[in-house]
Amino acid sequence: MTRLNPITKPRHQLRATKAQNSRETALAAFLSKKGEIDTLLARLQALSDDHFNAAPDEVNWGHVGTLERYAEPLRQITDSAFKEGEYAD
Repeated sequence: MTRLNPITKPRHQLRATKAQNSRETALAAFLSKKGEIDTLLARLQALSDDHFNAAPDEVNWGHVGTLERYAEPLRQITDSAFKEGEYAD
């Protein structure tokens, strides 16, 4: 990590440089987390496309319960993201 030297740079430039470094670090972390979410969503979509590994003639109420456990946290996430449900304004 490069240390900022207040002797060779005015304070306002030091603050600007520090803020820029912080934004760049935040952007890198954001893009990393977005990539992680994209991967998770792709995996879930593939599982859904395969009917969550359930053969239609073998579906029972246990499968329904499993899907409800999957759906609940996703519902909370989408409600938060789209300001719906308990997150509505």
